[in-house]
Amino acid sequence: MTLIAQQMKTLLATLALLCGVGLAQAQSNQAAGAQDGPAALVLGISTQVIEAVKADKSVQAGSPAAVQKLVEARILPYVEFEKTTRLAVGRGWRDASPEQRTRLVEEFRTLLVRTYAGALSSARDHKVRLLATRAQGDADVIVRTLVVAPGTDPIALDYRLEKTDVGWKIYDVGVLGVWLVQTYQTSFANEISQGGIDGLIRSLAARNRQNAEKQS
Repeated sequence: MTLIAQQMKTLLATLALLCGVGLAQAQSNQAAGAQDGPAALVLGISTQVIEAVKADKSVQAGSPAAVQKLVEARILPYVEFEKTTRLAVGRGWRDASPEQRTRLVEEFRTLLVRTYAGALSSARDHKVRLLATRAQGDADVIVRTLVVAPGTDPIALDYRLEKTDVGWKIYDVGVLGVWLVQTYQTSFANEISQGGIDGLIRSLAARNRQNAEKQS
């Protein structure tokens, strides 16, 4: 396995385990900015997710269908996947046709959903402290948190959000300073250099088929 692949696996496994779940236990008075829209959204999603996990035995048992249904219902509506995909694809996005862009978003979303679904059910007693909300512009912020779990060192988990016409949406997540989009940019650039946009689409589709076969 290449270093890039190892980084992606580690990052995604950590995100799947921590994103959304532990935040439900954070207190709103733990840091300035807890009342801001972006911070409230992060905490709100987390509360819904942890309560859903507690109430659904199928999710706790690791049922791929049940966990994927939870992710699609409780997390995906608050994620701006087109922007996530556009940033990850980088310069190649400009050369992609509308049809190719649609396929890229669909395949990338499927890849991330199945990655989350594979580990979300194993999340347990994590607690998160909300550290700060830092504006990157009029419609772009970073919500910084710190994840604390028994017997482990605290983990910095940050969210990038964009204000859209329908409210704030998450488009990137970072663990220990390593951002999801940045990690995929390297691997996607390699795929595009070898096979173009269609080559990247085929690669993503193949990985999704493999994941589906493993889950079945």
